[in-house]
Amino acid sequence: MSQGKAIIIVIVTLLVGFAFGFVLRPFITPTEQVVGLADPSHVAAAPSEARGTQYFAANLDEARRIVDGCRGGSVRGDECANAERAVTETEGRDHFKKFMGH
Repeated sequence: MSQGKAIIIVIVTLLVGFAFGFVLRPFITPTEQVVGLADPSHVAAAPSEARGTQYFAANLDEARRIVDGCRGGSVRGDECANAERAVTETEGRDHFKKFMGH
């Protein structure tokens, strides 16, 4: 019987601890510090993220230019893969439609 009571006490203690942790979490976590800038015009622009496959699917001419640039070595990064995937999928879809007679 004493083992059963000990297990129940441990479980109840853990549940109470978790409950207090969730309640006190907003007070325990540190607040975010905001750094103010005197002149925001001197801040460098963040590097732009690679455009996605959906963008290139909608702009096939741009995607083909990017793919050509990737082959020539003037463009690198994730845009190469995204543009090539968009061109390949679009051309595959077009070939399938022609094959099916649409």
